[in-house]
Formats: sequence, C-alpha cells, structure tokens
Amino acid sequence: MKKFIEKVISQLFTVIGRFPKAKLVYFESFHGKQYSDNPRAIYQFMEKNYPDYQLVWGVTKGYEELFESLHIPYVTRFSIKWFFIMPRAKTWVINTRTPLWLTKPKTTTYLQTWHGTPLKKIGCDIKDVKIPGYTKESYNQEVAQEAARWDYLIAPNQYSEDIFRQAFHYQGAMLEYGYPRNDELYPSDDQGQQIMAIKRRLGIPFNQRVVLYAPTWRETETHNGRSYDFTLNFPFDEITDNFTDDLFLLVRMHYLVAKDFDFSDQVNILDVSTGVDMSDLLLVSDLLITDYSSCMFDYSLTNRPIIYYLPDRAEYERELRGFYFDLDHLIPGPIANHRADLLRLLVKFIHYPEKLKTDTYTQFRQLFSERETGHNAELIVRQVFKDERGI
Repeated sequence: MKKFIEKVISQLFTVIGRFPKAKLVYFESFHGKQYSDNPRAIYQFMEKNYPDYQLVWGVTKGYEELFESLHIPYVTRFSIKWFFIMPRAKTWVINTRTPLWLTKPKTTTYLQTWHGTPLKKIGCDIKDVKIPGYTKESYNQEVAQEAARWDYLIAPNQYSEDIFRQAFHYQGAMLEYGYPRNDELYPSDDQGQQIMAIKRRLGIPFNQRVVLYAPTWRETETHNGRSYDFTLNFPFDEITDNFTDDLFLLVRMHYLVAKDFDFSDQVNILDVSTGVDMSDLLLVSDLLITDYSSCMFDYSLTNRPIIYYLPDRAEYERELRGFYFDLDHLIPGPIANHRADLLRLLVKFIHYPEKLKTDTYTQFRQLFSERETGHNAELIVRQVFKDERGI
C-alpha cells in the first residue's frame, strides 16, 4: 500500500509540475518540522527584498503552531493544498534530503542548502549504515540519486566542498558562500541589540552567563527500528546545585529525539529544542557544550569558548560513523570525558573563560569560516535567481 501511495504522489508531482508558477518558492527545514536554519535565513532575506514572490513553507502535520503564531505562509505537507504548491514551485529551498518519490519537475530549481559542515562521516562515506530500513548499498544508491536532483548545493568552506563532492557523488553547481544561517553570527554593529532582544523573547536572565548544551543524535539508539532514542549522561542536577547564581542553561536536543525529553521541572534550565532557531541560541550563549554536532563550526564565529562533552567517545568512534579529522588535534576547546571533568571546566569558565580556548581556535575558525561574509543569504539568492530567472 505504501509503495502504491508513493507512486501516486510521484505521478501527481509530474502532472501538476507541468504548470509551474515562476515566482513561487517552496521552503522546508528538517522535513517540515522547523522554521529554521539556512532556509529560514534565505526566506527572511527574500521576504524583505523580493515582495513580488510567493514564499511558502511545507510543514509536517503537528508542527503548524509556530508558523501560525509568526504568520509565516505555509501548507501542511501531503495536504491537498501542498500538492498544488510544491510541484508548481519554480524553486525549492530545502536543507535535508527528500524522498525520491517526490518527483522534481523539470521546471523546478532545487537549492539544497544542507545543514552543517560535517565532522561525522556523511552520505556514501558512512562505512556501516545503521539507519533503520537501509543497507549500505541501498543507502548509497539513494544518496547519489537524490544528489543528482540538486541544481545547487551550498559549500561553506573548501573542506565541506571536497567532502560533499565525494560523499554525495555530487556533480552539480556549488555555491561557494558561507551559510545564510550564520549571517546573524557574523560580527555587526547591532549584534548587542539582537542578543538583548532574543533574551527578552525567550525569558533568559540578563545577570547570568548563558550556557548552551547542544548534543547530536546517535543512530545506534533506535526505538523499534523506526525512531531514535538518546541516553542523557549530563550532570543537570550538579550544575543547578553548584552554579545556580552563575549559569543559566539552555538545552537544545537534536530534532530527531527532542520530543523524548522534559526539562520543565528543572531550575535554571530552559528547553529550546523546538520553536527557536539554532542561530539565535548560538548568538546569545556565552559558552557552547556539544559533542559531535556541526554547531561547533558555526559557533566559532563568535570567538567564544566551546567544551566538548564526550562520555561515549570510544563507543562512538568504534561503532558509529567515524570522523573526517582527528578531534585531539583540531577542535578549539577542551574535552570532558566524565561528568566530573565537565564540572571542573565549568568552574574554569566562570573564572577564566578565555583559558578554555585552545591554541587551535584561530586556525579552526579561519579554516571553517573562510567563506563567511555576513551577507551569505543575499549573495546566494542573487546568484540563484539571476542564473535561473535572468533577473
């Protein structure tokens, strides 16, 4: 039955796609579950500067509330209205892979923004695929077929460009610009005002240092082979007991596991896993605690300290994807392998924050931020729409 439905959808896209709307742009972030990331930054630029364009988001059912509260134009994915928007859109702006049965019409330009500089192996570079429903061969084939549909792919640095070509078997046009989502992280005269506004909106205290904990997900931790779990080994209680007056903790779980956690009864902890763009959180944070997440590359633009909390590092390196570079030689902050290590580093952060930055910090920032300008959304939109529209 599932295959039949997918075939019907594919045929509908082919037929409806024969009637494109030249100034209709379709946006989607993390499978329609967020208003965020590079698609959001591109949307915001176009909303201000391309008023004659129709800009519409695709949203997964159950995630519409944020779009409604912000008055963002959207259609619910797989609804009747969606069938007359996505296939007719002249441009798709999407940050994740999409199912192959969502047939891309011949008249559509597919801008794949992707969602981060890779530390972990991605695409066809993954040696042991542990994603439910895939073998190594079927996954590689689908990755390559999907990438062949992309007309543009953003490469925020040479390091990513080389990996994307290899991991996706991508032969199309590379947009050699920084990530649009990082425009607000790039130093500017009004950045202080932006930080104050975000803190007020989220209810973050002004008299405490803000710490953002943002781990990634583990593909080996699955629930019934269909969804993902995540085992937290983070000292929430110790942090709230020992640093109540000094630190305010933001928790950003990966979107694949965010629904599994509830921090509402915690003191000085705010769950920002949904409803807030990651760039806003990075901008207001004085310290980032992460593990293998690509947010480390974006955050280095702020020149603020990073702690790497890696209690499962041995298992991660042995059983999961593996990395593109040696963590010990390049990451710009200290590694905490145990809870006690992390607590000691937090004490150091309170008293000597600059001492948390390693000697490789400047090298790290320059290597991975080489194409950041603070105007990436503008540069990308102007190139794509000039190339494809002749305007």
